[in-house]
Amino acid sequence: MKISTKGRYAVRVMIDLAEHNNGEYVPLIDIASRQEISKKYLEAIVSVLSKNELLLSLRGKGGGYKLARKPEDYTVGEILRATEGSLAPVACLEKKPNRCSRADQCKTLKMWEGLEDLVNHYFDQIPLKA
Repeated sequence: MKISTKGRYAVRVMIDLAEHNNGEYVPLIDIASRQEISKKYLEAIVSVLSKNELLLSLRGKGGGYKLARKPEDYTVGEILRATEGSLAPVACLEKKPNRCSRADQCKTLKMWEGLEDLVNHYFDQIPLKA
C-alpha cells in the first residue's frame, strides 16, 4: 500500500483548515500558499473532500472551504479513504465482500486482512486535531 500525493495533500488541507477553523470560509488560494501546493491541484482534492461531505464550500466573495464538522470529529483514516478509495494492501480486499474465486482456499488471505485491519485501525486512531 502506498498513499498517493492526493491522499497526503488531503490530510494537509484538512489540518490546515482545522488550524484556521474560525467558522469562516477559507479561500483556496490561502491554503495553497500556506501548504505550497498548486491551487489547481488543490481544486481536485477539495472537490473529492466536498463530495464525501468532509468539507463545505461556498463560491463567490467571502467563499472558500471550511470543515463540515468539528476538527476532533475527523480521523486521518476517513480522509485517506475518501481520497484513496481504499487502504487495502492487495487488490482482492478493495471491494467488500471479497469476490476472489480463490478466497476460500487462499493461504495468504488472513495475513492480508490482518494487515488491512492494522492499517485502518492505525489511521482511524489519529484525530485530525487532538
